[in-house]
Amino acid sequence: FEGMLSVYDRWVTRAMRRPWITLAVLLGAFGATLALTPWLGTAYFPRTDPGQFMINVKAPTGTRIEITGQKIQKVEDIIRHTVNKDDLDVIVSNIGVTPGFSSIYTTNSGSHTAFVLVNLKEGHKIGSYEYMDRVRAAIHRELPELTTYFQTGGLVDSVLNMGLPAPIDIQVTGSDLEESYRTATDLAGKIAALPGVNDVFIPQDVDAPSLQVDVKRRQAVIRGLSQKEIVSNVIAALTSNMMIAPSYWVDPKSGNDYMLTVQYPEQAVGTLDDLKAIPVRAAREKQTSRLDTIADIRPMMASTVVNHYQLQRVVDIYVAPTGENLRLIGPTIQKVIDHTHLPENLRIVVRGSINAMHASFDSFGLGLLLAVLLVYLVLVAQFKSFIDPFIILLAVPPGIAGTILVLLATGTTLNIMSLMGTVMMVGIVVSNSILIVEFAHHLLKEGMDVKQAVATSCRIRLRPVLMTSLATIIGLIPMALALGAGSEAYASLARVIIGGLTVSVLLTIFLVPAAFLIVYRRHGRD
Repeated sequence: FEGMLSVYDRWVTRAMRRPWITLAVLLGAFGATLALTPWLGTAYFPRTDPGQFMINVKAPTGTRIEITGQKIQKVEDIIRHTVNKDDLDVIVSNIGVTPGFSSIYTTNSGSHTAFVLVNLKEGHKIGSYEYMDRVRAAIHRELPELTTYFQTGGLVDSVLNMGLPAPIDIQVTGSDLEESYRTATDLAGKIAALPGVNDVFIPQDVDAPSLQVDVKRRQAVIRGLSQKEIVSNVIAALTSNMMIAPSYWVDPKSGNDYMLTVQYPEQAVGTLDDLKAIPVRAAREKQTSRLDTIADIRPMMASTVVNHYQLQRVVDIYVAPTGENLRLIGPTIQKVIDHTHLPENLRIVVRGSINAMHASFDSFGLGLLLAVLLVYLVLVAQFKSFIDPFIILLAVPPGIAGTILVLLATGTTLNIMSLMGTVMMVGIVVSNSILIVEFAHHLLKEGMDVKQAVATSCRIRLRPVLMTSLATIIGLIPMALALGAGSEAYASLARVIIGGLTVSVLLTIFLVPAAFLIVYRRHGRD
C-alpha cells in the first residue's frame, strides 16, 4: 500500500500542476462516454432463465384435429432431438379446443391450433432461451407450414408484459373485423422482416370453415320453438348440455358432486345431412321437427376467436425480440406503423411491457435528478457552502461513465435494476468525495495552503476510500456473476455499482483535488 501511495502522490501532484487540463480531460472523457449510449440495449427487466418454454403452434386454418395432432407429434420429435436428454424433463401438448369451461384455460382457438409446454430439468446445462432458438430454427426448417410463437410461459414475464404473452402487442382496432385482420396481416409481414425480430404471431383467424344456422322464424313459431330452444338442442347434440343446462348428482355415500351431461354419440353426427336431421323439440311439445325444416344451414368463413379491449374488437400482433433489447426493434416497429396506410375508422395501438419500460425510464430519470438535487441541498446545509457540493458531486459523472462502460462490456441492458444500481452508486461515490473535501477544509483551518492541504487530504483519505469501495465491490462480485438460479434479475444492479464505483474511485481522487484547487486558489485561500 505504501508503494502504491507513493505512486499516487506523484500522479496527483502532476494533476494539480495543471488543474484546468486535468478537469477538462476527465470531464471530456465523461462526455465521450455519453456518446456510447446509443449502443446500450434497453429492457424493462433483466431476462431470467425460467427452466421452461412454451410454443404456440398454428396449422393452416381449417386443419382437422387429427392432422394437427400429427403435426404436433413431429414438433415433439424435433424437441426430443434438439434438447439434450439429460436436460429434458417433460413435454406436455394441448391440441384443439374442448367445448366447455376448460376452453377458458387454453390459448387454442380451434382444431388447427395447439401449444406445447417443454419443461427442463433443474440444473440444465443449456439455458431455456438457447433451446428456444434451436427448436425454432428446426421447426422452421422441417415444418415451414406451421406458424409458431415461442414464449417462456413464466410468471415473471407474464407480470412484466401486463398479462400479455409478448413484450410488444400491436392491437389493430376497428369496426370491420375482416379489414382489421387484413391490415394486421400486412403489418405482421413487414415487422417479421425487421432485424431483431424473432417471432410474429396473430392469434386470431377470420377464415375458419364454419356453418351458419339461419332460423326460419315463421316455421319455428308454428312449431312452438324459440331461437334459444333451437340453439340449445343443437348445442346439446354436438357438445353436450353442460354449458346450457348443467345438472349435478350428489353421491349419497361420499357426498361427491358429479356433473351429468347428455349428448349424441360422436358417430351420430358425421355429415351435413346428419346435422340437418337433428330432431328439435320445444319444452312443452311432444312432436319433434327436423332442424332443416326450421332453419337454413349454409357454409361460411368465421372468426375462431374475437378479442376485445375496452369493449372494442381488436386483432393482436404479438412480437418477440431476439433478445431482451427492446431499443433495437421498438423504434423500427413504430416507423413501420407510422408508414402504414390505415383505412377509415381503423387505428393501431402498441401495448405491452415496452410502454411500461418507457414510463419507468422517465420516472427513474426524474428520480435520479431529484436524488442528486437532494444530495446537493443536504451538502449545502452541512458544508454551509454552495461551491463545495459542486466539487463533491464531480464524483457522479465518472460513476455514470463507469456504468455505461460496464453495461457495454458485459452486454447487459439498461433496465429497472441497472437504474436502481445507478441511484445507489451515486450515494456511494458521493460519500468518497466528501472524505477528501471535508478533510481538506480541516487542514486549511490549521493553516496549510490549498495545494498542500488537498494533497495531504488525498493521501490520508485514500485508505478509507479504497477500503469502503473495495468492500462494496468484492461483496457484489458473486451477485454480478449471476451464479444462482434467478440471479440474472439482480446481476445488472451489481454490475452497475461495481463499474460505476470502480471508475469513480479511480478518477475522483484526481478530479476532486483539481477542482478544489481551482476554486479555492481563485478565492485567495492559497
